Amino acid sequence: MSIDRHLKPLMRQIAAQDEIEIAHPGDPETAAALVYVAECYGFRYAGLSLVGKHKALYVRLTRDPDPAARQRAAANVAAFPDPGKDRPVPGMYLGSLQPVPETQPQVDLLLTLIRYDMTLATANRRQLLTMAWGSAAMFLLLAPLTGKYLVLLPLAVLVPLFLLGALRLNAAKRAKLAARLTAAGWIPVRDAEGVERFVRPAA
Repeated sequence: MSIDRHLKPLMRQIAAQDEIEIAHPGDPETAAALVYVAECYGFRYAGLSLVGKHKALYVRLTRDPDPAARQRAAANVAAFPDPGKDRPVPGMYLGSLQPVPETQPQVDLLLTLIRYDMTLATANRRQLLTMAWGSAAMFLLLAPLTGKYLVLLPLAVLVPLFLLGALRLNAAKRAKLAARLTAAGWIPVRDAEGVERFVRPAA
């Protein structure tokens, strides 16, 4: 599939907006490459959302007010005025979203950040705990009403265990990703809702 499908709408937004969104990038790897490209043109990563039943990925970016970012954007606009298929793309192999060796570590860190935020978006601790204990209570109430003890009593145990296990696995994955970001110098901060996010260190 042509990368123009991703780059054309991205470049239109970059030219006209201070807040942009990368919708349906296909996978986190492509999203990370697109975020890198957008940051070359003066934007910075601002978060993501997983929308709908199938958890479609939407990545948000905002224009970076830092003078160095504006200078970087001007240089890349001059050097890469029309990135796309068969044309140069900043930090990528010609006409692709495959990072060159020099930029691969930076794209990998963006990928780690995206995956970290995806674990936050997919595992709401309070919601999963409510579902776990709520399902247990529901099955325990239904058992005497229906007389299906052999079916409902095991479910009262197994469903909460499954949900709590998923929560624990997600937390372990998030901790591993957080460790990578911390080792690279990224800084954990709390947003307005008290959720831990990571920001890159000042240049």
